[in-house]
This record gives sequence, structure tokens and C-alpha cells, in this order.
Amino acid sequence: MNAQQNERLTRTGPGTPCGALLRRYWQPVALVDEFDPAIDPKMAERPVKAVRVMGQDLVLFRESGGRWGLLDRDCPHRGADLAFGRHEGDGLRCPFHGWKFDAAGRCLETPAEPLGSRLCERVQQRSYPLVERSGVLFAWLGEPGREPPFPDYDCFAAPSSHTFAYKGMWHCNWLQAFEVGIDPCHTSFLHRFLEDASLEAVGDNAAGRQFRSASLGEVGGERWPMSRIMREFHRPDISFEAAPWGFRITTLRRMTEDLTHVRVTHEIFPQAFCIPLSPTLTITQWHVPIDDTHTYWYAFFTSYGTPVDKPAMREQRAPHIPPPLYIPKKGRHNDWGFDAQEQRTRTFLGMGEDDINIHDQWAVESMGPIQDRTREHLGTTDKVIMANRRQLLSAIDAVEAGGTAPFGADPALAPEQVGGPDSVDGIAPAGTWGTWWQEQAHARQAATPWKSQAAASHPEKVQA
Repeated sequence: MNAQQNERLTRTGPGTPCGALLRRYWQPVALVDEFDPAIDPKMAERPVKAVRVMGQDLVLFRESGGRWGLLDRDCPHRGADLAFGRHEGDGLRCPFHGWKFDAAGRCLETPAEPLGSRLCERVQQRSYPLVERSGVLFAWLGEPGREPPFPDYDCFAAPSSHTFAYKGMWHCNWLQAFEVGIDPCHTSFLHRFLEDASLEAVGDNAAGRQFRSASLGEVGGERWPMSRIMREFHRPDISFEAAPWGFRITTLRRMTEDLTHVRVTHEIFPQAFCIPLSPTLTITQWHVPIDDTHTYWYAFFTSYGTPVDKPAMREQRAPHIPPPLYIPKKGRHNDWGFDAQEQRTRTFLGMGEDDINIHDQWAVESMGPIQDRTREHLGTTDKVIMANRRQLLSAIDAVEAGGTAPFGADPALAPEQVGGPDSVDGIAPAGTWGTWWQEQAHARQAATPWKSQAAASHPEKVQA
């Protein structure tokens, strides 16, 4: 990749080609939890947050009636910072001259103007549409009135009882943050555990246990943890194919003449991936630029079995990535917690067993704020990375030329109700793995409580 292409893919501020592309998609801007006084006590008195997305400074707030507002942060009068505005229940008032704005950006008052002034009728602060899904607020930052339908993935269709959302900040560009999630090969090394934990001790809700739960299927009557499979079979056969959301990625690890480990994951264009955490739990994760050198990931945990234990999942993650800023406690400043003895005896990386987010964090932050892709030497196992970059460059070119963005990102290209996408991790018969994983996915969907006929007859129960 040349330097010009790297710039084209990594710069996302207003007026940049990649920024124009990403603004054709709904972008997560905050967890609803960030406004919970039990998590951030300041919110009890003043539910207002400054947010920064793709280099844009915005202010997010909640009116007393429950309506959300997302506005440009600079007051349209003389540019003062509305993140310090007075929250008055029905809107924000700028402390500089008292101009007041509601959640829709309407100017309600300009109190210093002469009596009878109609100035406020001519002032409209830019506001951005918001959609609340599965505990996350998504914003439309593109052209006003051009919002596409919101995608109908399982992580958004599942009821609140079966989803949990969390986030964390990485000090790096959005693209390198995203690329680690669509790289099927790194799991055999970066997340390698030198010993396997007891499967009985690993629950679906456990933090950092992604490769310690069991894969579907058995070997000689024995269930194998993903960690053992990833460690012992580290030369995968990777393929991908086009899907309504981006790419379906299939990774095969041949175990014996009769058995093959199959892992089906997904690239959801342009910034998300979907992977299995266990036979009944998936992670769907977005990567949103704060600016060109900082990124928030938003992870949606979706259960196809029992309800999730949200307090437990939050308590497991908060010690490593504490609210309200969600900045990891470990980073470059303390060598990401590196322990040489652990690297010799317990993990391939040496940066902890309880939270594997730190593994990915090290990988992407250690590349530098913006990875210099001109120095790369890519191999066969990087085929998905290369295909995704080509897809991104093509989409950027299309939008810059006045065309549409792919995968239903424009109202004229409304996506079909695709559901899923179905992710599977399991041990399959070598000759029929292609039908095996689909049968497993269909069986899981059929057994999912919130997808049953009973749930369908009560739509109020399945609203995210």
C-alpha cells in the first residue's frame, strides 16, 4: 500500500474522503449507561456529555422528558462551548449570552435581544438524529434527511434481557483497531494460552474468556476448549465470500482426517465484525474514530440462550476499563502490563489472562497512532485484510464520485431483513463441514427463546 492510499483510508475528519464514506452509516456515540447516575453520579444532576466523533465536537444530552439531543458543540451565536451549557430540563442554555436550544436544535430564547425580537426564529443549531439500540446511542452524522434504515442484525433485534454493551478507548487509528477483529490468524498467537482452564469454570458472561470456552462438537467424546484448538492448529485455511453485510469469513483448522475445526465470522462493512464467544453468545463490535489517532470500540454481547447478567458483565470489565471515560488502565505508559514470567509460563503475549482486550490493545497501539502500511509485508493469511482495504478504497471512490455507499448505507439501497449474521465455532466432520455449520446455526436460531413464535406474538418483548 502506498502512502496516499494509507492517508485516504485513515483520515476521517469533516471534508475527508473516508470521513464522507463513514458518515453514510449510523455511528455509535455513547452507551446509555453513561447517563446512569449509578455508574456516573454526575448524571443525576446534569445529564450532559461532550462527545467527539470523527473529529467533530458535539454535545449529547437528555431532556427531562427523556428525549435525547445531539448538537454541534459550538454555540451558533459566537462559538462558546455548549458542553458547559446550563441543563434546564427542556434544553441547554449557553452561559455566554443565555441562548437556549432544545434537543432538535431549535433556538428557544435569545434573552439579551430587545423585546419582540424574532432572531431566535432564524437560528437553528445543527442537530443529529439518534437511535437507541441495545444500550447504545447511534447517530446519523451524514447529510440531513438521508438517514438509511437501521440494520436489523440480531444484536439489535434481541430483547434487552439478552444483550449487553460495553466500550473502550484505544490510542490508535480506527482502521488498525478494526483490522485486528477480521484477522482470523492472530487468535492462534496473540490470544494463545499455554494451559487450558477448566471448562466448568468458564461461563458465558466471563470477561476475557473468549478462547477458553468449548467449541461445538467433540473429539473422541471429549469437548475441546477453543484455546487448545487455536494453540495446536495454528496454520488455518482462510476463505471469504460476499454477504449482504460485507464478508462472511470461514477459517478451517484440520485436526484429523475425519475432523475439521470451522470458525465462521463476519466483516460488517465498514467498521464492525461479528464473532462467536461461545455456542450461545456472540460479540458484534463497532470501531468508531474519535479522531484520527483515538478510537472507541463498542461491543454488543448477544445471547441466544439464557438472559445475560449485565451487572456481572459490567463488574468484570470496569476494573480494566473504568467508566465514565472507558480508558483502559493499562497502555503504553505502563507497557500494557507486560510480565516476562507470564510470557514464559502462561500466555504467549504475557499481558494477562483475565481481559484479552489488552492483547488486541497492545497489538494495535504498538503500531503507532496511525500505522504506516507502506512498511508491511503481507502474507497469504492476510487475504481478508487486503480484500477489506480494496473494498474500502472502492467505496470511498464511489462516494467521492457522487455515487452511493455499499450495503444499504443509503435510503435508496435499503437492506433486506437479513438478521444474524450467524457465527459458529465448532468441530465438524471434515467432509461435510460446509453443511454442518449451517445446520448448527439454524438449530441455534430455532432454539433461541426470543426468536420463538411466542416472542413474535408479543413484539413489545423484543424491543432493544
